[in-house]
Order: sequence, then C-alpha cells, then structure tokens
Amino acid sequence: MEVVCRDRAPFFAEGATAGAPQAVQVADRWHLWHNLSEAAERCVADHRGCLRVLASDPAQPAPELEKFEDPSGSPWPRGHRFADRTRANHATVHELLAAGLSRRAIGRQLRMTSRTVKLFADAATPEDLFRGQWQGWPSKLDAFKPYLDDRWNQGCTNAWAVWEEIVPLGYQGSYQRVRAYFREKRTSPNPITARPPSPRVVAGWILRRPETLPEIDHLRLKAVLVHCPELDALTTHVRSFAQMLTERQGERLAEWLDAVRRDDLPNLHTLAAGIERDRDAVIAGLTLPWNSGVVEGHVNRIKMLKRQMFGRAGFALLRKRVLLAS
Repeated sequence: MEVVCRDRAPFFAEGATAGAPQAVQVADRWHLWHNLSEAAERCVADHRGCLRVLASDPAQPAPELEKFEDPSGSPWPRGHRFADRTRANHATVHELLAAGLSRRAIGRQLRMTSRTVKLFADAATPEDLFRGQWQGWPSKLDAFKPYLDDRWNQGCTNAWAVWEEIVPLGYQGSYQRVRAYFREKRTSPNPITARPPSPRVVAGWILRRPETLPEIDHLRLKAVLVHCPELDALTTHVRSFAQMLTERQGERLAEWLDAVRRDDLPNLHTLAAGIERDRDAVIAGLTLPWNSGVVEGHVNRIKMLKRQMFGRAGFALLRKRVLLAS
C-alpha cells in the first residue's frame, strides 16, 4: 500500500499510521474545503452586525417603531385569498357542529378529509390555523429587496422601472411581486426594509467563485466587505486557499497559515491550528492528485441500500445486497 487518502479526523490518521506506516497519507480535498466552509460561516456569524448595512440605508436610519398589525389581530389581512377561505371554512364547520352534525357528516357534506375537519373543529379561532409553513416563505424577491430599498430612498417609486432594472441583475420573478412590495411601502405607516442576509448566505457568497456570483449578490458582498475589514480579510484567505486547492499549490500552505494568524479571525485560527497538526497530509492533499471521491461514492451507495431496508431486514441480507451490487 503506497497511498492512504483519508479524512482529517485524528483516529483516521492513527489507523492509517498503524496499518500502513510506509504509505503516504493524503488529506481529502473535499473535506479540507468543507472544514474551511464551516470556519468561514462561523467567522461571518461573529460579524453578523456588519450585515445590517444591507438591510437599510445607513444615511437614513429608520427608528424602531411598533409593527403595524391588523385590527383583528390576525397575521393575515382581510382580502387575502388563503385567509378568507380559511375563515369561511372555519365558520362553516363550527356552525355545523353547533347544529348537531358529527365530524364525519361534516366531512361528507363539505367534501373534506377527517383530518381537515378535525383541524377546523379544534381551532377556537381561524387565526390559530395561520402558523407554520404558511408564514415566512422565502420569495424570489428577497435577494433584491436591498436594491429596491435603495432605489426607493433615491426617489424612484415606479415599480415597473425598478423591475426592468433588476431583471438584468438576475431576478426571475414577476412584476407583480415588485409592485406589491412598493404598494406595501406606500401604505405602511412604518418604513419597510429588507432583512439582512443570514451568515450562511454571506458565507456562500464568499465561498463561491467570483465569476459565477450573480451581479446583485456581488454588489451586496462588496458592500459588506467595504464596511467590515475582518470579512474582507476572510474573503482574501478563502480565495487564496481555493487557488491552492484547485491548482495543487501545496507549497504555499505555510505562507497561507502565516497570513491567517496575522488577522483577527479566531475561528480561522482554530482551523489553521488543526491543519498545522496534520500538515504533511494536508500538503499532500493540496499537491497530489489523489482524493476520496470513489470511496465516498461507494459509501453513499451502501447507505442508500441500508436505508431501503431500514427496520425490515438484518445484516445478512444487507451484506448480500452490497456484495451483489458491487
């Protein structure tokens, strides 16, 4: 055995050393990138306050005002199709219950399943049904709301004009969504602004190839990096590591580790310390062509076979299926 390609966990290194001391140990590149991704997301989370620059216009900070609520106390306003249908069905079910009909009879009369009838019957008010998956759904417009807020603050209140501006930037939604967002801005007593992106979203911008990042995300990332030197340094380190990984430049690892230690990024320091302990295997992984891709494919296939039989067969049958599928 000449080469052992492995994960970076210590027990894998110990096992490879004990079983094949003569072999070259190679840290798998996918796991190296995965470790860097997790460290980058933690770094962004530590500076989540810097992401607020994308939520509102810094020149015009919006005061904290009470959130406008519908007088009925409902999270859905009157005139919303789903809300109106839910209120009507709730009232009908409770009227039939009050008239003495059973739930089964109500289901037959209204052509509802027993579970649906039970939901309406158990809810004291229709607002009790407005929860869970019906609230907070992501929209195709979410990524472009900071741009819409900027244009609104600049005095452009024409929804059609702004829609024509964001389509070349990658927006694939309808004009009606933009018009509804601007209508909400006009009618709401409080300023409507987009929420700042999550640390995972911003980490995804940093980890992607710059040339594949949509223009709108590129502009938003640029705004964050201008206001946060630490995240700017993180982006430099991530892209430098990506170049080492894709171009097999393992000899640059020592230089990269020194550059990381000079910046105030504790989570990246933790990653650098782990890489330092496994330095020879990491350099081999960033230099040699070997990786664990084939092995990971076999592992995923075996897991798929195991899950197909979960709770319905024993190890003997699983072993036979794995051997026959090999």
